[in-house]
Amino acid sequence: MKMRIAAWTAGAALGVALVSGAHAKDEGIAAKAAFQALAGLAGTWQGQAGGEPAQVGYRLASAGSVVMETQFPGTDHEMITMYHLDGAELLATHYCAAGNQPRFKLDRKHSTAAKLIFAFAGGSNLNPKRDSHIHGGAIAIQGPDAILAEWDHWQNGALDQKMRFDLQRRRD
Repeated sequence: MKMRIAAWTAGAALGVALVSGAHAKDEGIAAKAAFQALAGLAGTWQGQAGGEPAQVGYRLASAGSVVMETQFPGTDHEMITMYHLDGAELLATHYCAAGNQPRFKLDRKHSTAAKLIFAFAGGSNLNPKRDSHIHGGAIAIQGPDAILAEWDHWQNGALDQKMRFDLQRRRD
Protein backbone atom coordinates (compact mmCIF):
# COMPACT_ATOMS: atom_id res chain seq x y z
CA MET A 1 0.00 0.00 0.00
CA LYS A 2 1.35 3.37 -0.91
CA MET A 3 1.61 5.64 2.09
CA ARG A 4 0.80 9.23 2.35
CA ILE A 5 3.64 11.50 1.28
CA ALA A 6 3.86 14.81 2.91
CA ALA A 7 6.26 17.48 1.86
CA TRP A 8 7.27 20.72 3.47
CA THR A 9 9.93 23.24 2.56
CA ALA A 10 10.79 26.74 3.64
CA GLY A 11 13.11 29.39 2.38
CA ALA A 12 14.36 32.04 4.72
CA ALA A 13 11.08 33.97 4.56
CA LEU A 14 9.01 30.94 5.53
CA GLY A 15 11.37 30.06 8.36
CA VAL A 16 11.02 33.59 9.67
CA ALA A 17 7.22 33.34 9.34
CA LEU A 18 7.15 30.17 11.41
CA VAL A 19 9.36 31.57 14.13
CA SER A 20 7.60 34.92 14.25
CA GLY A 21 4.24 33.13 14.10
CA ALA A 22 4.97 31.24 17.31
CA HIS A 23 2.96 32.12 20.37
CA ALA A 24 4.33 31.95 23.89
CA LYS A 25 6.78 29.08 24.18
CA ASP A 26 4.18 26.81 25.77
CA GLU A 27 1.90 27.17 22.74
CA GLY A 28 4.50 26.37 20.07
CA ILE A 29 4.03 27.19 16.38
CA ALA A 30 1.01 29.19 15.28
CA ALA A 31 -1.24 27.16 13.00
CA LYS A 32 -1.60 30.07 10.58
CA ALA A 33 2.17 30.31 10.10
CA ALA A 34 2.41 26.54 9.51
CA PHE A 35 -0.46 26.77 6.97
CA GLN A 36 1.34 29.58 5.15
CA ALA A 37 4.45 27.44 4.97
CA LEU A 38 2.43 24.57 3.49
CA ALA A 39 0.95 27.00 0.95
CA GLY A 40 4.55 27.77 -0.07
CA LEU A 41 4.84 24.19 -1.34
CA ALA A 42 2.79 24.99 -4.47
CA GLY A 43 4.27 23.08 -7.37
CA THR A 44 5.52 19.60 -8.14
CA TRP A 45 7.80 17.47 -5.97
CA GLN A 46 9.49 14.19 -6.81
CA GLY A 47 11.74 11.64 -5.19
CA GLN A 48 11.48 8.33 -3.37
CA ALA A 49 8.72 6.92 -1.15
CA GLY A 50 9.45 3.58 0.44
CA GLY A 51 12.12 2.91 -2.18
CA GLU A 52 9.82 3.67 -5.12
CA PRO A 53 9.62 6.74 -7.36
CA ALA A 54 7.06 9.27 -6.16
CA GLN A 55 5.52 12.51 -7.37
CA VAL A 56 3.46 14.93 -5.26
CA GLY A 57 1.71 18.13 -6.28
CA TYR A 58 0.54 21.00 -4.07
CA ARG A 59 -1.88 23.79 -4.87
CA LEU A 60 -4.05 26.27 -3.08
CA ALA A 61 -7.79 25.63 -3.47
CA SER A 62 -11.09 27.10 -2.27
CA ALA A 63 -9.96 30.72 -2.54
CA GLY A 64 -6.72 29.98 -0.69
CA SER A 65 -8.37 28.42 2.36
CA VAL A 66 -7.10 24.89 1.65
CA VAL A 67 -3.77 23.39 0.61
CA MET A 68 -4.46 20.36 -1.56
CA GLU A 69 -1.76 17.71 -1.78
CA THR A 70 -2.04 15.13 -4.58
CA GLN A 71 0.15 12.06 -4.21
CA PHE A 72 0.91 9.72 -7.10
CA PRO A 73 -1.21 11.82 -9.51
CA GLY A 74 -2.84 9.95 -12.36
CA THR A 75 -2.10 6.49 -10.95
CA ASP A 76 -4.44 3.85 -9.55
CA HIS A 77 -3.22 4.74 -6.06
CA GLU A 78 -3.63 8.52 -6.32
CA MET A 79 -4.38 10.05 -2.91
CA ILE A 80 -5.42 13.52 -1.74
CA THR A 81 -4.70 15.29 1.53
CA MET A 82 -6.46 18.53 2.39
CA TYR A 83 -4.89 20.91 4.96
CA HIS A 84 -6.99 23.70 6.47
CA LEU A 85 -7.21 26.01 9.45
CA ASP A 86 -9.90 25.58 12.09
CA GLY A 87 -9.51 28.53 14.43
CA ALA A 88 -6.13 28.18 16.13
CA GLU A 89 -5.54 24.66 14.78
CA LEU A 90 -4.16 23.22 11.54
CA LEU A 91 -6.04 20.09 10.50
CA ALA A 92 -5.57 17.61 7.67
CA THR A 93 -7.70 14.86 6.18
CA HIS A 94 -6.00 12.20 4.10
CA TYR A 95 -8.16 10.48 1.47
CA CYS A 96 -6.28 7.19 1.22
CA ALA A 97 -6.30 4.72 -1.66
CA ALA A 98 -7.19 2.12 1.00
CA GLY A 99 -10.61 3.77 1.28
CA ASN A 100 -10.20 5.29 4.73
CA GLN A 101 -9.79 8.92 5.76
CA PRO A 102 -7.48 9.46 8.75
CA ARG A 103 -7.50 12.97 10.20
CA PHE A 104 -4.53 14.77 11.74
CA LYS A 105 -3.95 17.80 13.90
CA LEU A 106 -0.69 19.75 13.96
CA ASP A 107 1.02 19.18 17.31
CA ARG A 108 1.87 22.87 17.76
CA LYS A 109 3.57 22.38 21.12
CA HIS A 110 6.12 19.85 19.85
CA SER A 111 6.54 21.17 16.31
CA THR A 112 9.35 23.55 15.39
CA ALA A 113 10.11 25.71 12.38
CA ALA A 114 12.26 22.84 11.08
CA LYS A 115 9.84 20.00 11.87
CA LEU A 116 6.04 19.83 11.72
CA ILE A 117 4.51 16.99 13.72
CA PHE A 118 1.02 15.71 12.94
CA ALA A 119 -0.94 13.60 15.44
CA PHE A 120 -3.81 11.22 14.71
CA ALA A 121 -7.18 12.84 15.43
CA GLY A 122 -9.64 10.16 14.33
CA GLY A 123 -10.91 9.18 10.95
CA SER A 124 -13.67 7.66 8.90
CA ASN A 125 -14.01 4.16 7.51
CA LEU A 126 -11.40 2.85 9.93
CA ASN A 127 -11.13 1.31 13.36
CA PRO A 128 -7.73 2.44 14.72
CA LYS A 129 -7.56 -0.63 16.98
CA ARG A 130 -7.76 -2.95 13.99
CA ASP A 131 -7.43 -1.36 10.56
CA SER A 132 -4.38 -0.42 8.53
CA HIS A 133 -3.96 3.37 8.46
CA ILE A 134 -1.53 6.27 8.78
CA HIS A 135 -1.53 7.30 12.43
CA GLY A 136 0.72 10.37 12.45
CA GLY A 137 4.07 11.60 11.32
CA ALA A 138 6.57 14.39 10.91
CA ILE A 139 7.78 16.55 8.03
CA ALA A 140 11.32 17.87 8.35
CA ILE A 141 12.96 20.59 6.26
CA GLN A 142 16.15 19.42 4.57
CA GLY A 143 16.61 22.72 2.71
CA PRO A 144 14.54 25.11 0.59
CA ASP A 145 13.94 22.46 -2.08
CA ALA A 146 14.06 19.18 -0.13
CA ILE A 147 12.09 17.56 2.65
CA LEU A 148 12.15 14.33 4.62
CA ALA A 149 8.85 12.96 5.90
CA GLU A 150 8.32 9.96 8.17
CA TRP A 151 4.80 8.62 8.64
CA ASP A 152 3.67 5.96 11.09
CA HIS A 153 1.67 3.12 9.58
CA TRP A 154 -0.47 1.29 12.14
CA GLN A 155 -2.09 -2.13 12.00
CA ASN A 156 -3.99 -3.87 14.81
CA GLY A 157 -3.70 -0.85 17.10
CA ALA A 158 0.09 -0.57 17.04
CA LEU A 159 2.96 0.78 14.96
CA ASP A 160 3.55 -1.57 12.03
CA GLN A 161 6.26 0.41 10.22
CA LYS A 162 7.69 3.87 9.65
CA MET A 163 7.49 5.06 6.08
CA ARG A 164 10.25 7.41 4.95
CA PHE A 165 9.87 9.81 2.02
CA ASP A 166 12.58 11.94 0.41
CA LEU A 167 11.28 14.61 -1.99
CA GLN A 168 12.83 17.44 -3.97
CA ARG A 169 11.05 20.38 -5.55
CA ARG A 170 10.96 19.99 -9.32
CA ARG A 171 12.21 23.12 -11.08
CA ASP A 172 11.05 23.14 -14.72
